[in-house]
This record gives sequence, C-alpha cells and structure tokens, in this order.
Amino acid sequence: METKVDEIANNIFRLSTYTPDVPPSGFTFNQYLIKADEPLLFHCGGRALFPLVSDAAAKILPLKMIRWISFGHVESDECGSMNEWLQVAPEAQVIHGSIACMVSLNDLADRQPKALANNETLDLGGKRVRYIDTPHVPHAWESGLIYEETTKTLFTGDLFTQLGNGPALTEASIVNDSIVAEDAFHAMALTPNTSKTIRGLKELGAEQLAVMHGSCFKGDCRAELEALAVYAENSLLSAQKR
Repeated sequence: METKVDEIANNIFRLSTYTPDVPPSGFTFNQYLIKADEPLLFHCGGRALFPLVSDAAAKILPLKMIRWISFGHVESDECGSMNEWLQVAPEAQVIHGSIACMVSLNDLADRQPKALANNETLDLGGKRVRYIDTPHVPHAWESGLIYEETTKTLFTGDLFTQLGNGPALTEASIVNDSIVAEDAFHAMALTPNTSKTIRGLKELGAEQLAVMHGSCFKGDCRAELEALAVYAENSLLSAQKR
C-alpha cells in the first residue's frame, strides 16, 4: 500500500491510502492536512497506517509544525494513531467538541484536548476552521465536523463514504456511490434528526466536500447534501414501516 498526496484546495492536502482487501471493492482511508501558520490534521488514521501517512505528511511540512489534530468521532480509523501524532508533533493539541472530550478524549489523549463549542471558530493563520456538532450523524454521540471558511471546504467525516478507489477530486455527483456504500454497510444512524442535521450543513455554503472514504467533491454541495438528506429521510420512513 501507499499513501498518495493530492492538493484538493489551496493548501489543503488529501492523504489517501487505498486498501484493496476491504470487501467488496476496496476502500480508501483519507486524512487531511491544512497547511497554515498553525497546521491542522483532520483524521489521524489507524495505528497500522501511521508510518505511511506520517511519511506522506512529512513531504508537505515538518511534522513538528502540526499544531492541531481533530477528527469526526472516536473510532479507530479516525483517531487510532492520535497519540503517535502527538509524539511527533510536540506542540500539537487535539480539538473536538465537549462531548467527545468529556466522554473519551480527556482520558485517551496523551495531552489534554481542547474542547470547542458548536460553531466556534479557530484561526489557524491563513486558514480559519469552524467546528460543528453533528451528534449521531452519521453515527456516534460525539460526532462533529469542521468547515474551512477561506476555501469553503466542508470536511464530511464518514458522510458520503464511497467504495473503491476513485479520483482524489471529482465534479461528478458522489451521492449515488455514497448510497451504494450505505446500503452495503448500514453505518448511518437513522433518527428523526439525521436529515435535519445534514440539511443544516447546507447553510455553510460549502463549495467542496472533503470525504474520509472515497473521492472529494467540488461543485453544488447544497444539492449533494440535500440528496443525502432525502435518502436518510426515506430510509428512516422505510425502517419504521417494517
């Protein structure tokens, strides 16, 4: 395996590792490095991938420069190597929502994390990220996403997960491929608030979606989010009728 590096927006780098053994058609694990005065890593990856991903990140900037580390929720592929990153970046601090910090990260992280309020912004110097609480979307109580305001990039975590190994960035819709993956994995938590939470992300005005598993999207993000919200809504109605 190898970790490929693609700049999907100005100074936003996708670090992608394709794992062909994940059925049915392989799977990508993506991390994102935001290059700024205070660089931010979004998603850490599992511990087994740390050597590959950290070597790729070191081609972008010295790892010791990383100041902030975050991820969608507490799960191995999102934060399994969190403490390895904290070791190579001695000034770095984990940031997440208050629930994640209270329930898990205050204990799991080798250094005290910083809790962010919903819609709190963090000035990285040249880049500016906003933290957004998305409880149970797509799953996990502590779920949250970030939005980089200068490039209008929404980091979607497990939302819009796709199978296989597509291009780093596409202008073709990724919704149908995301639905195929969801029908295969059934990973999304279907609650009365799921579609409402997804629709709320439309108001950010994102022009790019930085996806954790699969291709990133550039184009009409409002339409992509609305289509995913409709799918979640219909899936919940279907489940209630069974």
